[in-house]
Amino acid sequence: MNFSEKEIEAKFYINHPKLLAEKLIGAGAELISDRIHEINLRFDTPDGLLTRERRVLRLRQDEHAILTYKNPAQPGYSVSVRQEIEVEVSDFTKTRHILEALGYVLHISYEKYRTTYRMANVEVTLDEMPYGNFSEIEGPDPETVEKTAHTLGLKWEARCNESYLVLFHQVRRKLKLKARNLFFDELKDILITNVDLGLIVADELA
Repeated sequence: MNFSEKEIEAKFYINHPKLLAEKLIGAGAELISDRIHEINLRFDTPDGLLTRERRVLRLRQDEHAILTYKNPAQPGYSVSVRQEIEVEVSDFTKTRHILEALGYVLHISYEKYRTTYRMANVEVTLDEMPYGNFSEIEGPDPETVEKTAHTLGLKWEARCNESYLVLFHQVRRKLKLKARNLFFDELKDILITNVDLGLIVADELA
């Protein structure tokens, strides 16, 4: 692995995003981007090889268009540690067409609203997902991620190292949901709790 191209993070299910935002500001965090809507397209081979191998090929549109590749998470860590290669592309639609011309197919789409803060060398996001609110902490090493979680009053034992799509697939099977993609409109009338997701609320005492 090229360690200049790595993602080291943990995510937390939260009930009080506004209080967590206040804690971030109180801890000296800087607001980097305020509630940006994202559309994410996950691509795969026609036979689903990337998904089976837990590899990611994703095209994201927010304020920019970003093409991302991720390797499977490395074993033996307390957080998710995986190779991540990202490049900004100039045209979202044409990049999608290139991927499809190469034989990749759209596997699933998902959306979220993301607010991003920075504390020194750590990035903390507040994510509004169609099935709940989350915070992701990404840092240079697992120890820094854990320290930041404690600083923000998040329960370390509540961390989740699975992706948003893995959580979606799990809850879709559990609740027998018909939703094909992880969109707000597709889940707007469905109550999904942290228990359904198999997660502990990290800011329960906030």
